[in-house]
Amino acid sequence: MDLNLEKPGDHLFIKSVTTEGITVVDQLYTSPIILSAQKIVTDWPVTSFGQITPAHLEQILPFEPEVVLIGTGSQQAFLSPEQMMFFYSRGIGIEAMTTDAACRTFNVLVSELRKVVAALIPA
Repeated sequence: MDLNLEKPGDHLFIKSVTTEGITVVDQLYTSPIILSAQKIVTDWPVTSFGQITPAHLEQILPFEPEVVLIGTGSQQAFLSPEQMMFFYSRGIGIEAMTTDAACRTFNVLVSELRKVVAALIPA
């Protein structure tokens, strides 16, 4: 599914999401990533949603996000109350959704200049 036909400004954006992976600008990523408007972390060591630990979530904090989107792969999954409190206790909004929905939401929020970070597990 193509998400953007044009490059919107000077920030990173998700161009497409397929079963092959996630294309950010013109680079395809086939393993999990953490993405902000300015930076990509390509060594996020998560291979499935159920594997996410507090240590994995800690890697998101240096971005100082207002909102975090967790892309759960092709199936919707929900964070545990403890995982949600990890963010809420820091004043950070958190939402888990399928990866394609998280990618669409990321593009909208980043275009609004929101401090959004997406932690994405390819479908």
